[in-house]
Amino acid sequence: MSLAPDLRDILVCPKCKGELEYHPAPREELVCHACRLIYVVEDDIPIMLIDEAKSF
Repeated sequence: MSLAPDLRDILVCPKCKGELEYHPAPREELVCHACRLIYVVEDDIPIMLIDEAKSF
């Protein structure tokens, strides 16, 4: 199962409140290009903690 489309539509980056891009594979994640941060999705739950995000 993947992240629900309704949820994807309302989620924003917790740091800049910008738009997130959804990547379903190879690992499910949400990407903020403005902050250059990646938020992972684990068991259909987005981990939206800035301290847990990965830089790219």
